Amino acid sequence: MQVLPVIDLKDGKVVRGVAGQRATYQPVESLLASDATASSIANAFAECLPVDAVYVADLDAIAGAEPNWQALDQISETGLQIWLDAGVGDLARAEQLSQYAQQQPQLTSVIMGLESVPDAEMLSQLYHHFGREQAVFSLDLKQGVPLSESASWQGLNAEQIASQAIKIGFQQLIVLDLAAVGMDQGTPVEALCQRLSSAHPDVEWISGGGIRGPSDLKRLAEHGCSAALVASAQHDGRLTADHLSQIASLS
Repeated sequence: MQVLPVIDLKDGKVVRGVAGQRATYQPVESLLASDATASSIANAFAECLPVDAVYVADLDAIAGAEPNWQALDQISETGLQIWLDAGVGDLARAEQLSQYAQQQPQLTSVIMGLESVPDAEMLSQLYHHFGREQAVFSLDLKQGVPLSESASWQGLNAEQIASQAIKIGFQQLIVLDLAAVGMDQGTPVEALCQRLSSAHPDVEWISGGGIRGPSDLKRLAEHGCSAALVASAQHDGRLTADHLSQIASLS
């Protein structure tokens, strides 16, 4: 199993996500780094953990602001590959990120989150803009309910939306319940991941949110996930470099 450390960016700092309540997020306090700058946290991940990629959620960009290019440059300088969620919901933002990726090849994967994409037609356009290797769909949930204010997604359950994304061509899907993020209560989407991975065994399933330590990662692997997003457990020392080396062998 691949573990992707998470960097949540807000107001120029790396913040600790709690239950998806973004307005209340505070700069992270980490055992791995001396401060909450993107440079310090990314360098700590690169130097202290056996990982080659990091997941970056630019929360200001997701809310509609310009991506934090300076922070992305700092993260790129570590040599870590970047999986980036910067609120891609239209082709203008997609083109911005494509141009950035030409300058910074560390940007290898772009997330199309359900909360940002207005409908399946735009999701298809974004997928074809980035291509199969770079495009990742995030099935964003909150307390099990698909997270979207768009009328186009209303009335569809998580499995129906995932099936639409797979029909478009996505081969990497994230299943994430924001209500679980930072709550240290385990991941609530294990059963959903099991159903999705059983129905679509050729798709790479990724999850996270609420991971407390190695046992939660093992359960995700048992439920069909090949990668996981983790933040708090690493900052708090509950998921160490040795743990990650052991987890890497899980399938």
